[in-house]
Amino acid sequence: MSRAFNFEGPVFTFLSRLADLFWLNLLFIVCCIPVITIGAATTALYYVTLKMAKDEEGYITRSYFKSFKENFKQATVIWIGFLVVGMIMITDLRIVNGGNTAEILSSPALGNVIMVAVFLMGIVILMVGTYIFPILAQFDNTIKNTAKNAFLISIRHLPYTIAMLVITAIPVVLIWFFPALFILVLIMFSATAYFNSKLFNKIFVLYMPKEDSSSDPAEDINGEG
Repeated sequence: MSRAFNFEGPVFTFLSRLADLFWLNLLFIVCCIPVITIGAATTALYYVTLKMAKDEEGYITRSYFKSFKENFKQATVIWIGFLVVGMIMITDLRIVNGGNTAEILSSPALGNVIMVAVFLMGIVILMVGTYIFPILAQFDNTIKNTAKNAFLISIRHLPYTIAMLVITAIPVVLIWFFPALFILVLIMFSATAYFNSKLFNKIFVLYMPKEDSSSDPAEDINGEG
């Protein structure tokens, strides 16, 4: 038998990783169904993929639900915060596009200001949203410091941030323009998190104490950034 096809060869290694990502993707989708649990589901997803990217994943299901349970409260509060901010932004856009509300408070220019403000806020939300759940999965901290660090680290490592936004957007764009590729949904969430995690690991190691850089996730990043 060719070395490529033995149980430790590249073919079986690839197929094994593909199967793991498929199962992890399914866990993520099921745990997102209640909607309110999306934050905890995303944190658990990254808890596993951050380990997978270093070949340290262990038992995927056990690790996933371990993180889901341990980070549920903080992740849910953060997720609700994103929902509230998102609703405010959508409301502002509807008001501006509707052209009502006392003619946008009697100043058409104010409408443009609101549009710019919403656009800038959207960029901040994307940057913070890209980092906040992986950071929560990797480090122990308060919600306030987790959000602060997500923002500061996303700016400090802007090239990585842009790369991760592109990685995240690729499957969405493909499905949008080629609906037949909707089958990608069977693996797109876990695969995206997995490839992003390879970059996150390069970033997070910079914020871990040297002696603990290989320890289990839950390091303190307080004051970093």
